[in-house]
Amino acid sequence: MKLPASLVQKHFHSPLGPIVLVASDQALVGAWFDDQAHLPSELQGRSAWASAPEHPVLRQASRQLKDYFEGRRARFELPLDLSFGTAFQQAVWQALLKIPFGHSCCYADVACAIAKPSAVRAVGAAVGRNPLSIIVPCHRVLGADGSLTGYAGGLERKTFLLNLETGQGPQGNLL
Repeated sequence: MKLPASLVQKHFHSPLGPIVLVASDQALVGAWFDDQAHLPSELQGRSAWASAPEHPVLRQASRQLKDYFEGRRARFELPLDLSFGTAFQQAVWQALLKIPFGHSCCYADVACAIAKPSAVRAVGAAVGRNPLSIIVPCHRVLGADGSLTGYAGGLERKTFLLNLETGQGPQGNLL
């Protein structure tokens, strides 16, 4: 994923560790844990994006993430830009947005939702490349047998997020 230099960023301190929020003038483009897999090249090493802690979209995203982690938000209401993925990735990410808070599904369910039932592995790859961790809820996708499988931010974070959404705790800091 190649992102333009015109984007801006802000760091958000979550109970799961630092998250880099990235936005264009109009929408949120990315939300990545500092150490997650599949970071865009612009975040590997020195960032190409200017810091903009007062940017309206970044401030709104920070407030909503804070509310989410404090149990006061079940749905994000942010302008999102998912256009930097392939058409297939975009379809997968749009399907993820339809998984309700507190619920989960398997990769095959997502493949069926985008009318590509035989593309389960490709769906898994697209889920792993989700640029908007937590906000586009890829953590709600489980293995076919209900097991926790892959999460670019780490399985401990995935467990935390699923437990947070189902009211099972943990409520403290993971890291």
